[in-house]
Amino acid sequence: MAEEMLKFVDLVQAYPEKRDAVARAQDFREIADRYSPSSGEAQAARCSQCGVPYCSLHCPLHNHIPDWLRLTAEGRLREAYELSNATSTMPEICGRICPQDRLCEGNCVIEFAGHGAVTIGAVEKFITDTAWENGWVEPLLPGPPRGQSVGIIGAGPAGLTAAEYLRVAGYDVHIYDRHDRPGGLLTYGIPGFKLEKPIVMRRVERLAAGGVHLHQNIAVGGDTGLDELRARHDAVLVATGVYKARDIKVPGIGAAGVVAALDYLIASNRKGFGDAVPAFDDGRLNAAGKHVVVIGGGDTAMDCVRTAVRQGAASVKCLYRRDRANMPGSQREVANAEEEGVEFAWLSAPKAIEAGERVSAVRATRMRLGAPDASGRRAPEADPGSDFTLAADLVITALGFDAEDVPTLFGAPGLGVSRWGTVLTDNKTMMTSIDGVFAAGDIVRGASLVVWAIRDGRDVSAAMRRYLKSKAQGERQAA
Repeated sequence: MAEEMLKFVDLVQAYPEKRDAVARAQDFREIADRYSPSSGEAQAARCSQCGVPYCSLHCPLHNHIPDWLRLTAEGRLREAYELSNATSTMPEICGRICPQDRLCEGNCVIEFAGHGAVTIGAVEKFITDTAWENGWVEPLLPGPPRGQSVGIIGAGPAGLTAAEYLRVAGYDVHIYDRHDRPGGLLTYGIPGFKLEKPIVMRRVERLAAGGVHLHQNIAVGGDTGLDELRARHDAVLVATGVYKARDIKVPGIGAAGVVAALDYLIASNRKGFGDAVPAFDDGRLNAAGKHVVVIGGGDTAMDCVRTAVRQGAASVKCLYRRDRANMPGSQREVANAEEEGVEFAWLSAPKAIEAGERVSAVRATRMRLGAPDASGRRAPEADPGSDFTLAADLVITALGFDAEDVPTLFGAPGLGVSRWGTVLTDNKTMMTSIDGVFAAGDIVRGASLVVWAIRDGRDVSAAMRRYLKSKAQGERQAA
């Protein structure tokens, strides 16, 4: 091991080279290729193999990161992939979209020592893409039939992950999703320059080939109800995510030309699939030639500004009420956006939307950071007399997402929810207030990261297996 590893002193940190910012802003391809074998192995060899792997501790999936980095450095890529895949159903997706700078890489020991973190996400992408190319990703093989079925509401990362584990355990698995393609935000929320859609679709196709039943264009609460699914299946999982856009209360917010981030991103991703999207084709959800202002500072806001650049916007500005150091989005995404020509108005908040028949400008005010709030973050407050105006033909609000009114939507008044509208579950069993109905992912924890949804899907599948085993035993005893 000593010969292969601990090369962080002599070998500098090097991520896969990004394409030129001007060139990459012309398309929706991913902005960087993956490592060559020699580069991937060399960067993996920078790992210090520390006794307490903070990278693993700060990964929601607790991936065996130092171990598969060592295998990669030794050229044992198939073993590296198999170990990576042992704890994650979507390692190549996490490698692309996880905010590693806040998780594994941000807690890398050699980062603390000033040598630059091991490029964990890029190596994870490299080994899993190599596995797909070489046929090392095995088909999903279902276990011996259990004679029980599970209904999963939502085909996002939590639902897809739970479906995989439950199918491998031998259960008959049915996924019901409101969209015409599976994947949830992986498919329709995240732009192709961060996650190309064939990467998602090959995972979905693997599940379908393994016998997972995918029911698209099925809205629970409309086309079917929760009670109907409970009668049809032995257990049900609610994994819908959170899709309700948070409101912003300023004058003029309802003007034509003010759109929600998810509506905008879904339209763009649908065009990437070649779909007919009338609201895009008539210009309502198309930034081409427009002065665009995006309000918000999270990863969704970064997706919107970078999408607008690629659609040919005349200008793109991001308005955020805190400073750069306090924004919730990935700093890497901010840097990518700046390279592509996005302008940031830090410490700025909207005061009103100016509009006639359509939006024409955003009137904003400068902010300053005051005393810390209950969360410990310094609360932004208006700086008097600092108003300014930004020209805008399209305003995109990206202030985060809340849960829909799930009990009403599902016709299930007995379904317990928190004061934030998220579904309440028992911490140990992950079951809701309704027997046999479980919940996982953002619909429980609120808007969060894909890697947490995968973790929740993995955990809830284990909880559901325990429940289903107990239920089957009870039925046998009763017979």
